[in-house]
Amino acid sequence: MEKNDIRLTTAEISALWTTYIKCSALNCFFAHFLTYLLDEGIKSITKESLDANVEIMNKIETIFMSESFPVPNGFTDKDIDASAPPLYTDLFALSFVYRGGQVTNSHYTTLVGTVARTDIYELFEEALKKNLSIYKRSLKLMLEKGIYDRPPKINYPHSIEYTSHQPSLLENWFGETRPLNALEQSELFFVIERNCIGIILLKGFIQTSKDREVKEYLKKGKKLSEKQITTFNNVLVKDDAFPTYPVSMEVTDSTIPPFSEKLMLFIISSSNSVGLSTLCHAITMSLRKDLAVHYSLFVTEIMKYGSAGLKLLVERGWMEQPPQQKSRRDLHE
Repeated sequence: MEKNDIRLTTAEISALWTTYIKCSALNCFFAHFLTYLLDEGIKSITKESLDANVEIMNKIETIFMSESFPVPNGFTDKDIDASAPPLYTDLFALSFVYRGGQVTNSHYTTLVGTVARTDIYELFEEALKKNLSIYKRSLKLMLEKGIYDRPPKINYPHSIEYTSHQPSLLENWFGETRPLNALEQSELFFVIERNCIGIILLKGFIQTSKDREVKEYLKKGKKLSEKQITTFNNVLVKDDAFPTYPVSMEVTDSTIPPFSEKLMLFIISSSNSVGLSTLCHAITMSLRKDLAVHYSLFVTEIMKYGSAGLKLLVERGWMEQPPQQKSRRDLHE
């Protein structure tokens, strides 16, 4: 990357800072998985994910140091117990790489649209290419292992049609008779899939957490995910479509925490943010108002739940403050 004397913008600082924090958190999980993985294919792709994150973190450190900008603390070896027995099966480790790839690819795609400095743009452009390749491999491996549950299929339409009926207000809000279209079924599937993976993650966290408040918070998160799965599967059943159930990806019986309370709480808080954005996207893709009502109600619940998690992080002193400039008011005093 070429040397650039242009100062970093707030968008570029935000992109670098958030990426460093998120990569450091994911690396703790990859490191834990690698201590016990037996399947060579899953082990290889987990190692590749870890290496890709380490590489971009090193590049970000170099940029920050060249700008005399403080490097974030993020998460380190102190947030994992290398001696702890496995908490999840090999198959869940693969699903974690797969789901992490989805989130990371979306993250990098957004960032290349917000940064302008040449070296920063090229950094995220290269990271996106590399993570897309890893995600493609994880998807292929999940198909091979039989743990990728494909989205539902529909009969192909025979011609192009236009909507000719505008439902009444009562139909819109109190009950739809129109079948779900392909866009709506797709969004329902992925909302359910995300929550299924989240429940497995939360089960492991709950059985190893030693902090009473954190454990109660995690339990509430599990109930919220279960509620979403039940609600949206009911929509599918009422529409005479098949409900979606996760392929079994088990949690072991270990009660020894491999992850710090800080890391577990951060991961769930980050998942809340992702959940909010995906539900908001689902709203824009859904023309049936009953779906919009369900999504909107869950957005409100997740925001309330996320606020409680943020409060816990701050109270424990675990919330690393994002970069900010000094108040002009303070400078003038």
